[in-house]
Amino acid sequence: MRKIQNAKQFIAVCLALGMALLPANAIKALAAEVVATVEGTVLSGTTSDILKLSTREGDMEIKLDSGTDTSACKILLPDKKISVSVSHGSDGYMHAVKITGEAQASSVSVDASTTATVTGTLSEDTKSDILYVDTPQGQMEIKLDPTTNISGCSVLIAGKSYSITCARGSDAYMHAVSISDGTGGTSGLSNTGSNSSGLTPAPASAINASTSTVTGKVSDNTRAADLLYLKTNDGEMQIVIDADTDSRGGMVLTPGNKLTVSVYRGSDAYMHAAVVTGNKDGYQSVEIDTSSPATVTGTVGSKSTENILFLDTPQGQMELKLDCVRSVTNCKVLVSGSKLTLTCARGSDAYMHALDITGA
Repeated sequence: MRKIQNAKQFIAVCLALGMALLPANAIKALAAEVVATVEGTVLSGTTSDILKLSTREGDMEIKLDSGTDTSACKILLPDKKISVSVSHGSDGYMHAVKITGEAQASSVSVDASTTATVTGTLSEDTKSDILYVDTPQGQMEIKLDPTTNISGCSVLIAGKSYSITCARGSDAYMHAVSISDGTGGTSGLSNTGSNSSGLTPAPASAINASTSTVTGKVSDNTRAADLLYLKTNDGEMQIVIDADTDSRGGMVLTPGNKLTVSVYRGSDAYMHAAVVTGNKDGYQSVEIDTSSPATVTGTVGSKSTENILFLDTPQGQMELKLDCVRSVTNCKVLVSGSKLTLTCARGSDAYMHALDITGA
């Protein structure tokens, strides 16, 4: 009996020594043996559990586990090119062992001295280089850089909520500085830089003075695109709109529209607008039929808001939604009477939606 006990102890010691001497990667290989490495692009519909991948051999569905190594690539957004080493699972699925992404280069400089943080859900429109973030205030476009710190999130996929710290780039886009998993709740924009306005500032190279925030309604005196008359509780202000003004969040300056404006004093003694923000409805998913776009020409009607443009044309007044605008050329803001040429298309909500806006 004593010999049997000694033999058991000897076998246990040998097993322990063998496991200690076995390399860590060999232990991992036993748990998830790599059977192949596949390359392709991420497809829409990818979730935190299933990776949908388009390869030369066809589309694949690969399971993502808690043990999947995403340290070399956490970005699983549509059109992102990745390489995935896979193993067989007992459930019949291929399982991702490790995901690797292609390295990207960026020539854009980002002013990280003044940042803003926004929490929202990544839209299905999101691609591998531009994040479309749905927030209570509307949809934001934020560029994703190779230097973006995404250590605070497990993986980056459409449909999930994230908290994104961003800053202005030399290309006038907001760029993601860091991303972390969001709470899924609603929140707004909070400023963490030197300005206390809570709004995105204009590029630092264009502003040599601190900004302040004013809120009010557009006055009837606003008739030119370069000068905003704003009625505030303290009286009517004259605010210059110039090339440095960021008006993407509030470009419709028709009488009565409510605006929040980040302003600074210029060398000409006028107050200048750094950022203009209007009231936008919450983002709603709409399919746009771009196969047959139409081109219309007219002038901006006085009833226009940040959500709907009333365009006076020779054929009558049109209502065009402004939630899917792709480009604005030759105009910074829209005031009553402004002449425009627009490309538009019908949406699944039966509205016409403005796609491209060009000033006269």
